[in-house]
Amino acid sequence: MSKDTFNTVAIGRREVLKSVGFGALALAGTSLGSSNAQATPEEATKYLSEMTGGAAAKEGKVTVKLPEIAENGSTVPITISIDSPMTDSDYVKSVHVVAEGNPNPEVVSFNLSPAMGKAEVSTRMRLGKTQNVRAVAIMSDGSVYSGLKQVKVTIGGCGG
Repeated sequence: MSKDTFNTVAIGRREVLKSVGFGALALAGTSLGSSNAQATPEEATKYLSEMTGGAAAKEGKVTVKLPEIAENGSTVPITISIDSPMTDSDYVKSVHVVAEGNPNPEVVSFNLSPAMGKAEVSTRMRLGKTQNVRAVAIMSDGSVYSGLKQVKVTIGGCGG
């Protein structure tokens, strides 16, 4: 065999960097054309209807605590309190929270029991823009109660 039989092709560092750069540019270009679909109040209502088995929610018993203005939508504190004695015969079974203007309306669901002693839950959530946040509580007897609060978001947390 002669030494010309085997040709070794070496790829230089610049060629690798160019390839990686073109690949990253192609990926970035595909995301530029996508639109951020936002949930609607109807989608939030549909989700809550699924969670409650279609039961109509009554106003009252549920208090949604949110800041009036969220300066940063990436981390908005929320506390939901439900007026319930939390006894074995009368307690909150679950709480579902939706945000009407986020890309997906469902935010969080909590399952509660009488052992909690107090019907109150807290967390932080992301909000993309000014919108209504609704919480629905399903009681042990099957009744459903809801609460609503609007929060103004100055800097969106969901890509806005």
